[in-house]
Amino acid sequence: MKKSFIVILAAAVSLSLLAGCGSSGTTDGAKQSETPKTDAGKPAEKVKLSIWHNYTGEDLRAKTMREYMEKFKKDHPNVELDIQAIPPDGYRPRLKTVAAANEMPDLFVMWPGVMTKEFVAGNLIQPINELLDSKPDWKKGFMPGSFDDFTLDGKTYSAPMALSPTSILYYNKEIFAKNGAQPPKTWDDLMKLVDTFKKANVTPIALGNKAAWVAQSSILSSLADRVTGTQWFLNAVDQKGAKFTDPEFVQALTYLQQLGKAGAFQDGFNAIDNTQMEQMFAQGKAAMMIDGGWALTNLAASASKEALANMAVTVLPSVPNGKGDPNTLSGVVGTGLGMSKNVTGAKKQAAYELIYALSGPEAQKAILESNQLVSYNVNLDTSKVTSIFAEVYKLMGSVKMTPVYDGKLTSATADVVNNGLQELLMGGKPEDVAKKIQDAHVKAAGK
Repeated sequence: MKKSFIVILAAAVSLSLLAGCGSSGTTDGAKQSETPKTDAGKPAEKVKLSIWHNYTGEDLRAKTMREYMEKFKKDHPNVELDIQAIPPDGYRPRLKTVAAANEMPDLFVMWPGVMTKEFVAGNLIQPINELLDSKPDWKKGFMPGSFDDFTLDGKTYSAPMALSPTSILYYNKEIFAKNGAQPPKTWDDLMKLVDTFKKANVTPIALGNKAAWVAQSSILSSLADRVTGTQWFLNAVDQKGAKFTDPEFVQALTYLQQLGKAGAFQDGFNAIDNTQMEQMFAQGKAAMMIDGGWALTNLAASASKEALANMAVTVLPSVPNGKGDPNTLSGVVGTGLGMSKNVTGAKKQAAYELIYALSGPEAQKAILESNQLVSYNVNLDTSKVTSIFAEVYKLMGSVKMTPVYDGKLTSATADVVNNGLQELLMGGKPEDVAKKIQDAHVKAAGK
């Protein structure tokens, strides 16, 4: 993430916290006209548009996005939407399957970084520069750097609908107070907390790593940056003077394994998913969890007001002799809608309208008020969100963002990292896991 993005983000957050905005981002849907007209006054051409998304949960953001799709259907009776809702854990595999068969839906939720690069390399998607340029005020409303990981060779392939820090350390204030504990500032502090909570028969850190990406995205991405520094990781991605078998990366893996060996996580952490992990934390069954900003919208929908008021957040602690900045969160701009290269004519115009409907200013405001961070300049009315969301929103103004591993590595390498961390937490040797990652990266990236 570019430094300029962080500077502007910090300023925008600070200003937004001071300025309340009373209007709601939700809508009831405009009255549909009997026969929609084109600019030339002729009836609009009827088209069928397919869209895949992963907004299947009962969190506020998922509900908001589904509401906006339904509103689009009412406002565009000439467009028949074929909506496929796929649960998050199965979404990426399904998308990879249709991508391999070159059978992409017309529009689909996709990730910035590696996924965008791979879809562009496979000639599967088309840019949306024409749409962005046709709405300059909307385009200018995004924070600097928002389009970077969706852009290749000057062509932008999506507009982000979220901002996703991935490594927030959530903690339960009541459990901490009962045990005379303070948020950890150093690695030694964290390890002492693990011991303190275990003696009190409280799970120190909830973990739901069933889908394997959680340990990588939410823990390792930030923890490894503490150890190696950001530039080492970027060099390792490019295989320029750094390899994943280097001692500093092995040390990062060793720290993660140290948590596992100390019993920081509950039994069966590889058998539950991140939503179950969040529920476990919200119910007071764990003192901490390390999770992304996406947890905020889930918690807002499922946790009680008392539970939400009892939550606080901080960043992961520093590590001994670490080369990275400890005042950071790993993160990326969020997902956006990608458009298949096969979408043309009237269908393309309808696709543009749907992209704007789901990521334009009105939608961005509604997303923010559903307790989901966005990379768009929107004033936040804190009365519309939970107290813990407001706290994270404020935290974002005081930290820098560092890369998420699966946002920079090829998808093949990221799979090896994810599986390797499961192995690591079950007792595998850090050196062996590091070698598997290095070998997979060399093979996948052709380095």
